[in-house]
Amino acid sequence: MEPDPSSNGIRRRGVMLVLSSPSGAGKSTIARNLLEKVPGFELSVSVTTRPRRGSEIEGVHYHFKSQREFEILRDNDELLEWAEVHGNLYGTPRKPVEVAIAEGRDMLFDIDWQGAAQLRDKMRGDLVSIFVLPPSMRELLARLKRRAEDPENVIETRLSNARLEIEQWRDYDYVIINDDLNRAFESVRAIVTAERLRRDRRPGLFDFVAQLLEEKPQ
Repeated sequence: MEPDPSSNGIRRRGVMLVLSSPSGAGKSTIARNLLEKVPGFELSVSVTTRPRRGSEIEGVHYHFKSQREFEILRDNDELLEWAEVHGNLYGTPRKPVEVAIAEGRDMLFDIDWQGAAQLRDKMRGDLVSIFVLPPSMRELLARLKRRAEDPENVIETRLSNARLEIEQWRDYDYVIINDDLNRAFESVRAIVTAERLRRDRRPGLFDFVAQLLEEKPQ
């Protein structure tokens, strides 16, 4: 993983960046671009009981688990958050996230509003949340059909659930309307830059400023 070029070598806590949206609004594409183009990010790989799609790789897109395996993780408090979405269970393993944030590594979460709410309750100080809206419901339906990964009945379910998901926009720190992918991505990049520079995320500033004040200019 490439280092964050804005750090100036100053120690900081990592950012937990949550991207949420209804299916088809574009959050997964934005997340992929963020991982490819913005140094310093790694993806939090969720566990799920959803069947693996043909294009997905175990351990890269998700850790695919049986219902029983998921329940054991949940009951042993090994998940930082979990939710049921479209009849399947999704969750975030706790330990890898806590270690990464303490070490100053930034984590990206491609999760729904239920999971975001749990992270907000548990780790609010480390969390930055962005909700991605489609420009219209007509465009959302068109994107779901163009994706060609789900049967018609699943598309209908995703579209009907989209209204409930969209209603959660008020709980997020930032809201982006994805009517143009490049513009939406640049907005996310700007948010990341600003959040990385927040004073309360950079405990290393105490030592840096102390050393700065001790310097004797020649």
